Amino acid sequence: MAPSTVLPESFARAVAALRTITPRAEIVLEDLSAPQRLAPYAHALGGVVNRDGDEVATGRLVLLHDPAGHEGWNGTMRLVTYVTAELESELASDPLLPAVGWSWLTDALALHEASYTAIAGTVTQTTSTRFGDLAGSPSTADLEIRASWTPLDDDLAPHLEAWCVLLASTAGLPPPGVTALSDRLSQRG
Repeated sequence: MAPSTVLPESFARAVAALRTITPRAEIVLEDLSAPQRLAPYAHALGGVVNRDGDEVATGRLVLLHDPAGHEGWNGTMRLVTYVTAELESELASDPLLPAVGWSWLTDALALHEASYTAIAGTVTQTTSTRFGDLAGSPSTADLEIRASWTPLDDDLAPHLEAWCVLLASTAGLPPPGVTALSDRLSQRG
């Protein structure tokens, strides 16, 4: 007997809610192949932040759904994210950066009134220096935010809006309607 291709109603509503969001102009979203072994149902989005023609941050947001529930999730759905951006090397050594990176996520969820439980994650800052045949390139610094949380309903639009804010914050974009001082000074130049 072939498995049913009918999606559970709550999962279908959750995916439909994700498709209602139009991010700010610097963020491009696209559907990705979802992981197949983490839950019976999954949907994945990728996001890229562009600034001045350069890709400055990337991420993915995966919706997992198990109609039977999952003890570790405290529910039947789980959102899982990975966001990364290259940083200025001075920022990478800031000991407060991980706490600030985590607050970008939690503050964005609060701002968009995205109700959730069982949030968990890590914020990693790395600095890489190249040697040997890779020498010559300057050192690079990166920030990675990995997190997951359980939404308390299937209206995931506020969660995606919050995730787009996380992407923008990680990329160093100012809030919509605010011009960065460095941009303003370069326009006068």
